[in-house]
Amino acid sequence: MASALDFMLAARRSEMQGLRNLELTCELVACIGRLIHAMQRERGFSNIYLGSHEERYRAGLDDLTADSQRMQQQVVECFARIDLESGCGADKARLFNHIAYVLHYFESFAELRRRIRSQQILPMDATRAFTRPIKGLLNVVFEAADTAVDPQITRHLVALFNFMQGKELAGQERAAGVAGFTLGYFDPAAQAHLGFLEDAQKRCFEIFNDYAEPGLRRLWRNLCADQMVLELGKLRQIALRSSQASPIAPALAEIWFDLASQRINVMKQLEDQMTEHLHSQCQRKILQAQSDLDNHRALLKRLASLDEDASLLATRVFNLQSTDLDASDTLGGQLNRSVMDVLHAQNLRLQALGVELEEARRSLNERKLIDRAKALLMKQHGLTEDAAYRMLQNAAMERSQRLADVAQHLLNYAELLQGKAKL
Repeated sequence: MASALDFMLAARRSEMQGLRNLELTCELVACIGRLIHAMQRERGFSNIYLGSHEERYRAGLDDLTADSQRMQQQVVECFARIDLESGCGADKARLFNHIAYVLHYFESFAELRRRIRSQQILPMDATRAFTRPIKGLLNVVFEAADTAVDPQITRHLVALFNFMQGKELAGQERAAGVAGFTLGYFDPAAQAHLGFLEDAQKRCFEIFNDYAEPGLRRLWRNLCADQMVLELGKLRQIALRSSQASPIAPALAEIWFDLASQRINVMKQLEDQMTEHLHSQCQRKILQAQSDLDNHRALLKRLASLDEDASLLATRVFNLQSTDLDASDTLGGQLNRSVMDVLHAQNLRLQALGVELEEARRSLNERKLIDRAKALLMKQHGLTEDAAYRMLQNAAMERSQRLADVAQHLLNYAELLQGKAKL
């Protein structure tokens, strides 16, 4: 029969295995980040090629496609390292479903690229075709953050996910801007879309600021104040003032693309710093967990030699409420006292970690609520994602409530109506 010692050591081994799995997850996230960056560049440049109809852009596009293909192969290799048999539950099911979704879209890339090069697809449709798998890849990162077992690493993953999400919105903005400038004007729908992308970026970076390390927040503030960002803002205003009756120079498309790319490239450097920090954090925590496990084993082995009759002592009841341990609870043996001291300390530590983990996941849970509410509005009213988000945003401003609270209220109301309909 397994003893308390066996289960205590098993708990530590389980923690360490969770950290090792988390290290592999962080490697996957870094690999996904590189692929997303390559696809974002290919997406934006594809719009230049499609909008200009000039073959001089073909060589540059081919180079970007080759980069995307190399990064894609690395991600596929990372997916192949995932153990499909270990673990179960809704979190794994969601993760595997998102990976299947991404792999399915990978298979369609060859046809998409053929249509781009033969000018058989509109820039807007090409953008959507690239954006769908990127969204799937970001969902994989989201699930990684949602299933992390360490609160510090979860906070880093939450910051990283929101930063990557904001960077993807910046990539969509780059592609949308290229399409409009190449055309020579932005119609009202295109202008509204630019506004949506700008607002959505702000929200992502606000959450990033809530969870990121001070050094990263400082670097982000420096980027926001950079001259290239200010120039990009001026071009954005030109786009918002344009119309079919008041066109703008198509040559601005390349200037927009270059400035947006400079901003996104700096963002990628910040993203790389975050992934490197995550990896070092995982390694440090694994070494610490291994050291703790070795120390426990050594301590218990020494105590066991001093307490040869420990196996004859009665089992002490573990204080689940984490209150002070009474003297009457002790077994009398040095081994049993030390075991319970370690168990008590471990329980306090796990409880503290649980509280920190719940707080770190708060923004992830709010994001789920907002996404569900958007999906409900899109289904019920036939809205686009932009319009659904705007509706939630306007309701939040009118009621002076948080966006997540409005989303929760909407979902609760929908469930209430659904329940009445069944009566």
